[in-house]
Amino acid sequence: MENMKDIAIYTLTSELHDAAAIAEATQQFLDSLHMPYVLRGTDYSDYGQHALNLLYVRTGGTEGIFKRLLPRLVAQAAEKTFYLLTSGKSNSLAASMEILSYLRQQGLKGEIIHGRSEAVSARLQLLARAGEARKQLRGMRLGIVGEPSDWLISSHADAYAVYQRWGITLVEIPMKELLQRYEDLPAPTPSACDTWLTGAGVPPMTQPAAPAVEAALPGAMRIYRALRQLVADYHLDGFTLRCFDLLDAVHNTGCMALARLNAEGILAGCEGDVPALLSMAITKALLGVSGFQANPARIDTATGEMWFAHCTIPLNMIQTMRLDTHFESGIGVGICGVAEKGAVTIFKASATDSRYFVAEGMLTASPSQPDLCRTQQVIMLADKERARYFLTEPIGNHHIIVAGHHRELYEEMMRA
Repeated sequence: MENMKDIAIYTLTSELHDAAAIAEATQQFLDSLHMPYVLRGTDYSDYGQHALNLLYVRTGGTEGIFKRLLPRLVAQAAEKTFYLLTSGKSNSLAASMEILSYLRQQGLKGEIIHGRSEAVSARLQLLARAGEARKQLRGMRLGIVGEPSDWLISSHADAYAVYQRWGITLVEIPMKELLQRYEDLPAPTPSACDTWLTGAGVPPMTQPAAPAVEAALPGAMRIYRALRQLVADYHLDGFTLRCFDLLDAVHNTGCMALARLNAEGILAGCEGDVPALLSMAITKALLGVSGFQANPARIDTATGEMWFAHCTIPLNMIQTMRLDTHFESGIGVGICGVAEKGAVTIFKASATDSRYFVAEGMLTASPSQPDLCRTQQVIMLADKERARYFLTEPIGNHHIIVAGHHRELYEEMMRA
């Protein structure tokens, strides 16, 4: 997902400085960063349209130029954070500090990018990745199939606020539309079910499914096909499903369908949880995977050890799996998935404001205890004090887990 090709650099230069000398110094400085970019100079016509839009303050005496230019830049850019690149020459830093102070007086955000070439380059890479992810989110369409489950009393979202914050359109779809598509689909053949379970991207199973689970597989595949129809008909990039309604309506679960769809690149969340779905969308834009939507089940605040569990996980996030029934109902098809041990990041964003949580840790085990949802992960938080958040100020119950250390990237994503 790392994209360093969409960086545009615009320049601010005082007329008092020798143009040839400044041009040579500019090239030397930008070459030292060892990264691709497009040098736009004083052509601001496409400012705000790139993953990262940099204002290179090349000299002092540019404060007035920036002040006159600012209304145009604000009107053009969706993101209102201004990044001021400096080389440390020709009073560039001093001018940037004056500009940043002015931005704050105007209620705008900004940052001076300054320091050794290696540090500047690393910072720009982080900013570009977050900027590219924000671009991917704008214009996205996410469905809410049914309403949020009744127990998710804090996990609704205002569609207009979500659009204003992220540029994402929420599409409400009645549950009856999914059920009608399910009824209209023929039952899959045994060979089709076998292919569905052993095809490309499906991890190996550690043991055969029990007869009750085997009998539920055709229905699980029909749910998958019905959901794919909804995605196509409504032009969705993803959805969250009021999945517990399926237990009574079709005596089955959506766990396997969601696991498969997430692995195929379609965001698929559980229980109609909109903030969790938005957190998955942010995760996919940043890292290329949806993430594991899970409930915290046990917390040891003394050590920072936490247990997370859910009955579905994206198939491209696990090494092996075992099929079981859905935990709460004992019917349908649930997934007991085993992910690779190692570094993980836990993330959750609220739907409409700037609240978020992010913490890093280590996945140490994937147990299979009978009193929890089927996929279980034991995570040791890097900072045990972060465990207190879950007991004092949680953003709902579901959180998103993804492999790797990504705290800084999430923080940058949420800062703008």
